[in-house]
Order: sequence, then structure tokens, then C-alpha cells
Amino acid sequence: MKYILRLLPIAIAFFSMPSCTKTDNGAPAAAMDSVTIGGLFSLTGNWSTLGVNSSAALQIAVQDINSYLADRGVNFRIAYKIYDTKLDPATAVTATDKAIAEKNIKYYIGPQSSAELAALKDKVASNGLLMISQGSTASALATPDDAIFRFCPGDKVEGKAIAQTLWANNKTYVITIARDDAGNKGLQASVGSFSQTMGAMVDAVTPYASNTTDFSALISTLKTKIQTNTSSLGASHVAVYLASFDEAKDLFHQASTDATLASVDWYGGDGVVLSNVLTSDSLAADFAMRTHFFAPNFGVPSNTNPDHDRIYNAIKTSSGLEPDAYALSVYDAAWVLARTLSSYPKARTDLSVLKTTFVSEADKYYGISGPVMLDANGDRAVGSFDYYGIKKTGSIFTWNFVGRSE
Repeated sequence: MKYILRLLPIAIAFFSMPSCTKTDNGAPAAAMDSVTIGGLFSLTGNWSTLGVNSSAALQIAVQDINSYLADRGVNFRIAYKIYDTKLDPATAVTATDKAIAEKNIKYYIGPQSSAELAALKDKVASNGLLMISQGSTASALATPDDAIFRFCPGDKVEGKAIAQTLWANNKTYVITIARDDAGNKGLQASVGSFSQTMGAMVDAVTPYASNTTDFSALISTLKTKIQTNTSSLGASHVAVYLASFDEAKDLFHQASTDATLASVDWYGGDGVVLSNVLTSDSLAADFAMRTHFFAPNFGVPSNTNPDHDRIYNAIKTSSGLEPDAYALSVYDAAWVLARTLSSYPKARTDLSVLKTTFVSEADKYYGISGPVMLDANGDRAVGSFDYYGIKKTGSIFTWNFVGRSE
């Protein structure tokens, strides 16, 4: 596939305006035309690893976009304003209200969770906004013809990959647990459904509240289920699947002394992969290591974009964290949006043109995170997953690549 990164097709008539200098008669030239992108990221709440990396990715993308435009004398620029949603739906709504009131921002990258996106769905429609999430996976939000796009594979793509991996590992009895939010419940349902299709028995535990900090009741429930089924099937055939965010740290910390819970393998969802919150707690990280816990990360294809390493390293230098494909897709989202807004001025006044043009630009764009091909619902249509587990070196726990989905 042809690489198209940073090749903004220029509409000559649209960009024939003068630059911001003085005219021959001393009068100022036309003001620089610009559009602001709002970044809705969790900087201080759950899943802040992705939020901090997303913030860095957006800032780097805007710098690269504007540098490209300036080099070509184009009288158009992209600006950004970042808001901390704390991965909280109410805070995401408040942040968006503020962005509209203060800067009349119409274009957003984020929020990163399905719960936040669900809370904003009506606001997007009623205010003529365009929103691109880098982390929402809930199939319940897959709607055609809206102005919400998702640059990561949905729960059905991820759920099928995890179920195939469970089955390949001879897990014939799968206990699924999830945080009570749209994205994680969607993953729980998808993993369970695909696992049953393959022939496994699935025991879905009622999702725990999103504000849970005491997991003793859940631990008791899991212990009973594990004891019952390992006695009849053997521990090697029993697995626990957890769809969560950073609260996995609390669950693992509290489960760390229970030999029954540590006797079977655990698997996770994308909301916890590469979490530095989990690796910073020695008891939780040790439990993850002892249970061979690993989680999927949206993977970058082997035929990477030539600019991949430069962008990856720039984000890492800025954030101090290892960026993943979810964060890299923020960089790609900014470029696709810039291509749409800069080259097709009518897209900025006609929502139907905006949506159609955005899809067209996304489908022909091969970005840092790979090909951005959207399905009929505006969600990324394809994707593979890299699996990461935790290992200990000296006294330090780190995430490490352990394999890929088929």
C-alpha cells in the first residue's frame, strides 16, 4: 500500500490567500486561517498512561502538520487545546462544554473510553461536532452516519482475538469479569461469545462498579468458581479474563495472597495493558507475573510507516512513557483531520461533506499506526494485537512483549 503520511493534497484555489505579512501599501495581509482541535484525554485519572501519551502525540502531530504547511506557504494552521477528562464521563462532558463555550471547538480527538464517548454522543449530534476516539471499543456505540469515528479495532475484533488465544491455550472454562462500563462490558461479552462459539464453557460474573476499591466480594466469588472447576477440569484448563482499567492493580494486590486465585492463568483487556500503575505495585505486579497475565495492545503492522520510529521516539521523549498503537493513532487522527479541513473548505460548513470527506481521507491514509480503513460505522475495520506480560528484573517490574494474535 502506498504511504501517504504528510502528503496533504493542496486545493490551490483555497490556499491562494496571502501569508501574514504586509501588503505593498503597508496594510496587513489576510489573517492566518486556523482551526483548533480539542484533545479529550485522561491525564490524571484511570488509563492515564494512554492519556499522557495521547497528549504528547497530538502536540507532535500539530507541530509536524504546521511545519509542513509553513514550508509550502499555505495560509492555514492547526491549533490544539487539551482537556483532562480523568476517564470520567461527567468530566468529559464538562470539558467539552467548556471547549465549545470558550473556543467554539468543533473537532475533537478522544475521549479514550467508551463510557465517556457514550456520555458525549448526543452532544456531538446536537452541536454538529466531529469526534475521533483512539480507545473506545464498545460495539454498542457502532452507529452508521454519525460524526463519531474510532481509530482502534472494536470489541468484536479484540474479543475474537482473545478467544482464539484462550482456545489455543486449551482454556475450556473461562470466567469473565469486567468493570461496569460500556467498553469493558463489551469486551467481556465479546470474549465470552467467541469463546462459546469455539466450544469453551463461559461463566460471566456480574460487572463490578466502576468506583470499586474493595474487591473482597469478587475475590470470594472467583475463588469458589475456580475451586469448583479446577477440581473437575484441572487448573490448566481454567482461565480468568479481566476487562478493566488501572483498578486491576487493586484487585491483583488484594488477590496476591490467595493461592487459589494464583493457581490459574489470567488474561486482560486493552484498558490495562502497559499500565505503569500496575507495575508500580510490587504485590499486584508479582500476582500478574505468577498468573502469566498478559493483555492485548493494538498492534502496529510489520510493514511500518517510514516515519514510525521518529514519531514513536518523539512521543516517548515527551511523555516519558512507552507509546502504543492507541497513542500513535492520535497522531494519525490529527493528520487525517488536517487533510480533511485544509483541502476541502466546504467540509467546515457542511457536516455531511465533513463526514464523507473524513472517511475518504482515512481510507487512503497509511499512518504511523498502519492503514486507517474504516467500516460502515466509522470504526477501524482491521487490526491485530500484540500481547504484553509482566516480568521482574532485580526489583523492577516491566511490561514485555510475549506474542501476537493470529
